Amino acid sequence: MFALLFFAWSMTPSLLPRPWYLQGVAAGICSATGYLIGLGLARLTRWLGFRPVWSERARWRGNVLFAVVTGIWVPVSLLMGAHWQEQVRELVGVRTDEQTYYGLVLGVAAVVAAGLRAVGLLLRAASRRVAAAGARFVPPRVARLTGAVVVAVLAVLVVDGALVNGLLAVVNRLAATADRGDHPGVVRPTAPERSGSPDSRVPWESLGKEGRAFVSGGPTAAELSAFTGRPARTPIRVYGGLSSAGSLPEVAALVVAELERTGAFDRAVLAVVTTTGTGWVDPGATEALEHVYGGDTAIAALQYSYLPSWAAFVADRESPQAAGSELFDQVYATWEQRPPDRRPELVVYGESLGAYGGQAAFSGLQDMTTRTSGALWTGTPNSTRVWEELTADRDQGTPQRLPVVDSGAAVRFADHPADLDLAAPWGGRRVVYLQHSTDPVVWWSPQLLTRRPDWLGEARAPDVSPQMTWLPAITFWQLTMDLVFSTDVPPGQGHHYGPAETAEAWAHILEPPGWTGADTERYRELVEAREGGEER
Repeated sequence: MFALLFFAWSMTPSLLPRPWYLQGVAAGICSATGYLIGLGLARLTRWLGFRPVWSERARWRGNVLFAVVTGIWVPVSLLMGAHWQEQVRELVGVRTDEQTYYGLVLGVAAVVAAGLRAVGLLLRAASRRVAAAGARFVPPRVARLTGAVVVAVLAVLVVDGALVNGLLAVVNRLAATADRGDHPGVVRPTAPERSGSPDSRVPWESLGKEGRAFVSGGPTAAELSAFTGRPARTPIRVYGGLSSAGSLPEVAALVVAELERTGAFDRAVLAVVTTTGTGWVDPGATEALEHVYGGDTAIAALQYSYLPSWAAFVADRESPQAAGSELFDQVYATWEQRPPDRRPELVVYGESLGAYGGQAAFSGLQDMTTRTSGALWTGTPNSTRVWEELTADRDQGTPQRLPVVDSGAAVRFADHPADLDLAAPWGGRRVVYLQHSTDPVVWWSPQLLTRRPDWLGEARAPDVSPQMTWLPAITFWQLTMDLVFSTDVPPGQGHHYGPAETAEAWAHILEPPGWTGADTERYRELVEAREGGEER
């Protein structure tokens, strides 16, 4: 009964549309969870002394009734799930009709649930064997408890040590191999303003796949001049790869040396970027900054891992924080030595795991606004300390999804850039958190297993299904599935932060001279035209 109830609950909508096979995995896990809870409650009632005796006729009638209910309940749940998924697709602008395949959810769910139940039976059998051996030396109840604890600990050690670490080791080897390749169209830059060029102290081959893409990409001075209508400069992009130096501090020092070599400290804006796991830098955010300032910019970043972000977040949460702190501290130390009237605007940026690592360079909001001219964080993971503190300290009556802190004097949160326009005045040092209401990276948390978050108890955003509700354990697994395809949605939804919205955020943060709302709209049109051409 509990497995059936949890199966139906798993069909309810979450933040993003789920492919039928992921829905099947979620339904199987949730059904197994419900079965385990029901089994636990049944054993608890027996342990308390309630042991109802049913006649064979009553058992037969009960089983028939349960079969009839199941025969109706499951198809209705599948149909409602397909309807809700279609509703979520419409809300986030994804038009992929998968109702035809939704019947396959039941098959996938059955396989997953049966597999998890088999694992549970194996663990129980092992626990009983250990208990039987221990019963020769200690009382039976102590032996059963000891057996359960021993098997549980061994299972965790096997999963965490052998399976997870083994999988991550394989992923790391594959990622390191892939890091030696290149994206299509990537060529070594010749401009001295780029790391890896003939004038650079950083070897081209040491930059890694994402580093080479970063320094070889971006708009040219001619393209920027055509957009702004004014003379433009070639943007500076410097980067350090994992193999560019022997240690993280040495890589950061090499990046600072590249900044000095290229004259980055004489530009109007200097941005310190904390990358994602593979060393990726979001081209949309960097190109937006370069367009806003007509190329009078310098952007610095480094690689700290071969692992993709999801694997780095599971295996090594210290490296992104160490990289974010090391690079910013070294850049800041050099920047601070210059006369105040000859310093560029110093800003920081990070997306996803980069936002998690980049914020580790600061003790809090005051430190961030003291040592920088501004910050842009997009898609910040829920476990980021500074983000957590600011969200918890929000002004009374403001929602968790769009918190207001101190009337928005220094920091502002936005689902869309228009949310940055508050009635209260905004100070000169500005911090912006872009966080879509439908971004599972921002809202996923282990606490979803047992506690309803504030954002699901408040008024929903227009693009979040009104039928979404918090359900114990269920919501956790739903958002876990949402993470898989969180970027496969249009810009402005999920974990997809488009160049136009980041350009508008940069304009709010830095207020560049001569930049107007009309320029933001022209840039939006430029991005849309370019993306349309790429699709064709």
